[in-house]
Amino acid sequence: MKLKRIIAVALAALMIVALVGCGSKKRQVVELTLSTEDSEAILRAAGITLPDADSAPGAGSTVKWCAHYDPFQNYSEDEIVNTGFYTFKEKYGGSLEWVQVEWAERWNDLARNLLAGTPPDLFPGEAAIFPYYVMKGMFAPVNDYIDFDSPLWSEMKDYAYNYFGMGGNTYAAVVSADYGEVVPYNRRVISEWGFDDPAELYANDQWTWDEFYEMCVEFSDADEDRYALDGWYFSASFYNSVGKALVPWDPASGTFSSNLDDPGFERAAGYLYDLNKNDCTYPWWNTWACRDDSATGAGVKDGKCLFWIVAPWGFTAPIAENANTWGDTSTELMFVPLPRDPQGDGKYYIQSTPEAFCIINGATNGDGAALIITCQRFKKIDPTVRAIDEKQLRETYGWTDEMIEMDQICYDLANTGSPIVNYNDGYGIELDGIVGYEGAIGASGHATSRDAAQTWAQLKETYSDNVDYYIEELNKQVSEFIASGGKVSVEDLAADQPA
Repeated sequence: MKLKRIIAVALAALMIVALVGCGSKKRQVVELTLSTEDSEAILRAAGITLPDADSAPGAGSTVKWCAHYDPFQNYSEDEIVNTGFYTFKEKYGGSLEWVQVEWAERWNDLARNLLAGTPPDLFPGEAAIFPYYVMKGMFAPVNDYIDFDSPLWSEMKDYAYNYFGMGGNTYAAVVSADYGEVVPYNRRVISEWGFDDPAELYANDQWTWDEFYEMCVEFSDADEDRYALDGWYFSASFYNSVGKALVPWDPASGTFSSNLDDPGFERAAGYLYDLNKNDCTYPWWNTWACRDDSATGAGVKDGKCLFWIVAPWGFTAPIAENANTWGDTSTELMFVPLPRDPQGDGKYYIQSTPEAFCIINGATNGDGAALIITCQRFKKIDPTVRAIDEKQLRETYGWTDEMIEMDQICYDLANTGSPIVNYNDGYGIELDGIVGYEGAIGASGHATSRDAAQTWAQLKETYSDNVDYYIEELNKQVSEFIASGGKVSVEDLAADQPA
């Protein structure tokens, strides 16, 4: 059974009973209840079974979720139901306490809790936890709680270990692997300029850097405030389209390595350099300040921007909001993967974004955390939820059948071949500052002026020695961590905590 990206359940498809807290300025949890018929169908639809409610470890407990967001509970009647958490709550009698932290302070806040002896239980399994924060002792091996050889988890066993495994332990339970940045566009604008539809080019295996570049050059005109390319991470997205990570992890050897000498990255950097020099990218005169104060999709509907590269969350919004940003969802909005390198191996690549969870080191309710994760995983392969998810995409977000088909294509690209996972913060603050999404190389296409654009030769001359040094230091730390059996003293948590 194919895995499918499932987020939640559309309220329009279900009977809802809402109990809303009143009179408080704080966000209040809203209890949203699925109809009995629907919930029972969801639970029995998949052949893979959940643990027995009477004997499951963690049943009836409260799990402390530490994050800057809460994807489990509802805070408005207009929100959609997380079916994994709903199962944890209704089938197992569990509950959740949200330990809210600021995104920029999440590592420091978690370290403070650990140092104070008050660790939460569950944390987002973002790629950035690995390996730096694992080696800081913040997370427990999830294989102590989850059997990756069981039918429920076996399909994700290799992915989880290949990208979050070290010294025989796996530190994040990957329930699904989604895709990252893609290329949304407005078909009306594409047609008005006489360009071939990127979706048709992709279907014919003609969606290449060359086709993309020709469109960008013809479209862009600085005097008319038209710039073909915009987005926070389009530089990193084109590096991802090479099909490799700049600094990949090898779980077999337990080492990171550098791909700075790979000719694909040299081509990508040269490509970004040319786009920048030809005024095809929005002029980021101030770092990370793009059109309309960095508003997602700014200029696409109005024909001022041709391609605003973003992950699917950028156009997974209510129909009216999508239409206001991107254009009529029924006829104009469409998206495709990043174009492929015409001198590459002929394949399309896309960033793989793991949806995963970590159990915090010293958690008092690791069993409850594991049970929530198990419920989340179950919902990812439940065919009933898949059908409801597609209904939500159509009715709530206005996606067409063609967009849903492209969603599956992008999902498959992120799960097959060589998924590309970028660790960013997880590399450590120094290495991330060079190769991460916002690092000197990772964001090299976002020059703060046309004159500031750099060639690959210039980038390598400036940064290659530092990259080699920081990789060597990181590998030493990994080796020491593995040799120690993954044991970290609490004092180590106090040292070197990047913001």
